[in-house]
Amino acid sequence: MKQVKVYGPGCKRCETTEQMVRDTAARLGLDVEVEKVTDARAIAMAGVMSTPGIAIDGRLVHAGGLPDATRLEGWLTA
Repeated sequence: MKQVKVYGPGCKRCETTEQMVRDTAARLGLDVEVEKVTDARAIAMAGVMSTPGIAIDGRLVHAGGLPDATRLEGWLTA
């Protein structure tokens, strides 16, 4: 099971990113655990300088703006 963290303060883009991760994983039949991280200190400690951010299995793969759907699929299936 992949561990996915979505970093963001709770803005619309962050909520959309979280839903994109969940929808993509479900469509691909992947077992993922999605955690939403909203604490500013935790976001900064993860190295996210622009939200939303996505980390998969402890590796930051995206920061700032909505992720590209094709790239998101690749991150989740890698």
